[in-house]
Amino acid sequence: MMKKIILGLFTLASVMMIVACSSDDNDSGNSVNDGFDRSAMLSNWANNIIIPVYEDLDTKLEAMVAQKNIFIAEPNTSNLENMRTSWKEAYKVWQHAEMFNVGIAENTNYIFQMNVYPTNTVDIQQNIDNQNYDLASVNNNDAVGFPALDYMLYGLGDSDVEILEFYSTSADSNNYKTYLSDLTDRMESLTQAILDDWKNAYRDSFVNNTDNSATGSINLVVNDFIFYYEKGFRANKFGIPAGNFSPNPLPDRVEAFYAGDFSKTLALEAVDAIKNFFNGRAYVGGNEGRSLDDYLDFLNTIKDGEDLSTLINNQFVAAENKINTLNDSFAEQVENNSVAMTETFDIIQLGVVFLKVDMLQALDISVDYVDADGD
Repeated sequence: MMKKIILGLFTLASVMMIVACSSDDNDSGNSVNDGFDRSAMLSNWANNIIIPVYEDLDTKLEAMVAQKNIFIAEPNTSNLENMRTSWKEAYKVWQHAEMFNVGIAENTNYIFQMNVYPTNTVDIQQNIDNQNYDLASVNNNDAVGFPALDYMLYGLGDSDVEILEFYSTSADSNNYKTYLSDLTDRMESLTQAILDDWKNAYRDSFVNNTDNSATGSINLVVNDFIFYYEKGFRANKFGIPAGNFSPNPLPDRVEAFYAGDFSKTLALEAVDAIKNFFNGRAYVGGNEGRSLDDYLDFLNTIKDGEDLSTLINNQFVAAENKINTLNDSFAEQVENNSVAMTETFDIIQLGVVFLKVDMLQALDISVDYVDADGD
């Protein structure tokens, strides 16, 4: 599957520096002789972070399916609120899963089926009206997943009474129920398939693939991590709504737009996920194992007289502190003071440089995606 195409970030000089510092045989499948236990790091990632994240996400999605079934059977205010709560709980866990686009997650277009926003309400309405849709189609990537449910649970009307009418008294109520059901069931089935694969054959092949090559597990996951930090976190959550890539701010482009006051919660969950992965912190229990911070320290990677791992962690904390000053609703933040969102973007951007230039140079890993927007 073609790798991702995302927002541009660096000058030609920066890109040339990455290429120049990369080994000529970086893609040849060579083993690594730097002495760091790469297998231990991969084991920690698989056993203590990735698989537990998918287990929790699958559990939360199963709960959301159960609440959806109750709501469809009896669309009332209480059941709508319970459905919304289960959606929020699953969406928070998703922030820990989105960065891991390897294995069948990549092959099934998973992240694009789960969290493309803004959602396309025109496509959603057409699907509901026609009842002839293929949710797996790339044409429906912006009409499925968490953002589509955001619209279905919060955006159909200006009040809960109006929203409930779509599922109860409207002429097309069965169509709305069917679409809500299909969206929810697909999210759970996709996640269950990925979890099953990780817990069976894929986990061992992932851990054993320690080569420093374009298809090595570390190279793939590190690229996915940086891609997520640069695109999913920096650009999607902050830069695009703030207007960094457009003439004007775009408040309707925030995550969880229709839920209103939930976007900040998701962003803080995301920065926790980023810190935890970089430092190898277990998803359950919080114990730290081998990860990128240890690898950089093992290689004695220094920048401006300080450990690179410390500089990166400090930048994560700076981003978190800035996010904590923002409005709970990023849409309101953009409308009232978009400069604060741009300032957040700028703080996160400094972390991109540390990760995408300095860390990749130290680890001798090449970028496997193409920059396209010239930001």
